[in-house]
Amino acid sequence: MLQANEYGASPSSAPARTVNNQRPTSLLKTPGGRPAHPEKIGKYVIINEVGRGSTGVVYLSHDPYYGRDVAIKVYNIDASGDESRKRIARKMFLSEAHMVGMLQHPNILPIYDAGEENGHCYIVTEHVHGARTLAAYCRPDNLLRIDDVVEIIYKAARALHYAHSRGVIHRDIKPSNIMLTLDSDVRIIDFGIALVADSEISRIEGIAGSPSYMSPEQVQSIELTNRSDLYSLGAVMYELLTGTRPFRAGNLQKLLHQIVFATPPPIHTLRPEIPEELENVAAMALQKDPEKRYRTGLDFAAELTRVHQKLRAQYNRIDQQEQFGLLRKLKFFHDFSHGEIWEVLRASSWQDYADAEEIVKEGEMDDRFYIIVQGRVAVQRLGRPLGYLEAGDCFGETSYVRGAKRTATIVAAGPVTVMKVSSTLLEQVSAECQLRFNQVFLRSLISRLQHAERGT
Repeated sequence: MLQANEYGASPSSAPARTVNNQRPTSLLKTPGGRPAHPEKIGKYVIINEVGRGSTGVVYLSHDPYYGRDVAIKVYNIDASGDESRKRIARKMFLSEAHMVGMLQHPNILPIYDAGEENGHCYIVTEHVHGARTLAAYCRPDNLLRIDDVVEIIYKAARALHYAHSRGVIHRDIKPSNIMLTLDSDVRIIDFGIALVADSEISRIEGIAGSPSYMSPEQVQSIELTNRSDLYSLGAVMYELLTGTRPFRAGNLQKLLHQIVFATPPPIHTLRPEIPEELENVAAMALQKDPEKRYRTGLDFAAELTRVHQKLRAQYNRIDQQEQFGLLRKLKFFHDFSHGEIWEVLRASSWQDYADAEEIVKEGEMDDRFYIIVQGRVAVQRLGRPLGYLEAGDCFGETSYVRGAKRTATIVAAGPVTVMKVSSTLLEQVSAECQLRFNQVFLRSLISRLQHAERGT
């Protein structure tokens, strides 16, 4: 089976970059001087190899017609003398090819194209630069925050509901088949062994999937329903929360026996801070009897929503990872490194304002800078409107002058979220971060003054 990072999740080395919009024309060479990979497959220009598995090779490629990078998975159907392996690889190719354009959901990796050329079968998918699979977060020393896990499983559950509603059962849900993008978004990948309703193409004889995440009915080769995928997602959730799989054994036979008959250790015994409500969600997803699990992925997601709301009310704080994701998209932070954004985030506080609520009052003294995260604000002076500032804009320039008073009143124009950066705390961040912040803030101030002089 191909590993998930072969679909565009970040390998250790960065992918080839364009230079002045020109693609590299030179290819890596083997010791004999032959190209290390084909120059083209179909219409797609091959850039470099990004992954290799037992059933094929994945290349980072470029689609010249749409001007986008894609991932091409080329199946090794004819490379092995094993006839059984050839048949399985052929079935996997046909299964994925059958779903070209079929699953269009923001949390499912889209399959753009499929074809055969010179005896090679290939699938073309989205290439997600910089993404990683969830396998990176299944170690006890590298676990995600609890809120992050809830959000990831929520998105995956909704994506599976979408696939199930179109007659597709994935059959191989596991951490390495779920990608996390740089924007902390989710992509379910690798439908090579999926069951597709009314299609004999996808029927692969025997047990198919990854044993540690198989449902009891999958282990027993009983006819599967959508709830088998929900069991597998529950196993992924268990591992993301604890850093260990629900079942472990010294050999395959013992593992399969545990999946059918044993009960996994309670989550709180492995990670005491996990709330009981969240543990109950995972336990229900991992029920042996499919009828006792969540009926649909939507039901699974709805229960996670209720738990998430309780968690946020209990902790009474905004998720810093979510905050980081919002800041990275703002124009104010376009030139900041990831580390510098984190430094500013730690030196700030966030506050929500309702429509018409006053944020800054003219004549007051304040030592904070303000950056609009969401929404927009109205600027007033002496009771007269001067204009509006949008998300990504900043205000509070008088903070540069100690003891100076605010020269304008800022009022929320609809619901607004602002980040307040204390000038005192900002002095404690690195010199590089201070310089970057001051450059961007002063640039914004100069631009605003120029617009004021032109009357725009």
